[in-house]
Amino acid sequence: MVDQRPPLSSVSDFATWEPVLRLMLADDTDRRAARPARVAGRISQYGTSLAYRGSMSSTALTAVEGIQRALARGGVQEIAFRAEVQPDGGAALGLVWPSPVVEPALGYPDLGVLVLVDGSFAAPWLRRPDPVTGAVPAPSADPELLERTLRERLPDAVGATEEEIAAAEARLGVTLSDELKVLYRVTRVYGGDDFDLEEADRAGGAVGCELSGVEHLYSIDAAVRNPGWDLGATHAVSAAPDAAVQSLAGSPGWIGFGTNGGDEFAVDLTPGPAGYFGQVILVGHEESLGAELVADSLTDFVLGRTREERRDRGGDKLPAVARVGTGCLETIQAAVHPALEVLTIGAWDGTPFSLAPVTALPRLRTLSAVPGTLADPLEVAEFRGLEFLELGAQEWRALLDAGAVPRSLKAAAVKVRDEDHLPVVALANEILALWDRPEIVQTLLTGDLGPPA
Repeated sequence: MVDQRPPLSSVSDFATWEPVLRLMLADDTDRRAARPARVAGRISQYGTSLAYRGSMSSTALTAVEGIQRALARGGVQEIAFRAEVQPDGGAALGLVWPSPVVEPALGYPDLGVLVLVDGSFAAPWLRRPDPVTGAVPAPSADPELLERTLRERLPDAVGATEEEIAAAEARLGVTLSDELKVLYRVTRVYGGDDFDLEEADRAGGAVGCELSGVEHLYSIDAAVRNPGWDLGATHAVSAAPDAAVQSLAGSPGWIGFGTNGGDEFAVDLTPGPAGYFGQVILVGHEESLGAELVADSLTDFVLGRTREERRDRGGDKLPAVARVGTGCLETIQAAVHPALEVLTIGAWDGTPFSLAPVTALPRLRTLSAVPGTLADPLEVAEFRGLEFLELGAQEWRALLDAGAVPRSLKAAAVKVRDEDHLPVVALANEILALWDRPEIVQTLLTGDLGPPA
């Protein structure tokens, strides 16, 4: 929709944006060749995503800072913009305001991901751990040795009571490993009103990490690690038979007990096929799936007998994930496999692809195709389990006109190409309307930048 009453009047003035547009058009070859020039970007309260060469002029910097201050005053996190400038200087500028139904894309020209189902996540972030009925503690797990070591290192520590440990198990819905119970019988670390910072530091030094108190034990939550649909939809999780750690976003059996200042250490009660019950894993804050094995047991961890085993990334490869196009697979047939979950069609100079070979695959949930790479966009209607769909504007137009947009979708994206820059918001609103989602607000401005220098 076009907003008739711009949310921030100072930002919704073409003159405010003129220095930014001139900055981005400084190396403008399109208008010199008598073609329209198209630019897009984002400005947030704390940063920018602008495509330009060279340094930012003082005029442009002042304009950007003014926009950022206006956003801060209005409580607006970010504004996206896209503009089309004619060879004679006539300019149309669209300001796209934040929306609760849009996850901003990493690529600045794209509008972002349309969240069609409120609170939805890509499949890998919904996956639960596989059963681990045969998992046993590592041979190195030695609760008696662990307790002696900790009491030697922490002779004056106050441990948690059995009632406190039982309360933690009840809250988490799991039975803690014997080693973890021993750890907290020696030191509970935090004790409510009688918290002692020095004691906490000593406990952390004795264990080897910044230690959480028994009442602060927690399960690693998959939702917290969710990177959003823009990245999440193209991932898959593996089930390698020789994996020590299950490639999950989180698990009720990943019991976080401490940190290294950024990443989380957890005792793993739901290990992979080659792992041990109670092993220690590291959940990286910069990663959204999987964890690294640190030690076979908590005893090993405390004694410094750590190991390095990188997390399994096999789930993002064939047969679960396939990439077709220049430099990748050259045919759709090469991607066909019952386990295929994610199909990405990239840049391609050859004959457009037919989707017929993959429409019946039972697990395919994500399809992303660069504009112009599909022979018949209406083949998308044959998919029954798609959760995420990313297509160009013309392909979406064909699906909308035919009433063929798959209703199984939870999220969608419009892949921007030059000619699709300004109309993309109206197209996105048509998609959102099929799910009765709120419209995106766009403010349209016009101005004159004059001919190219």
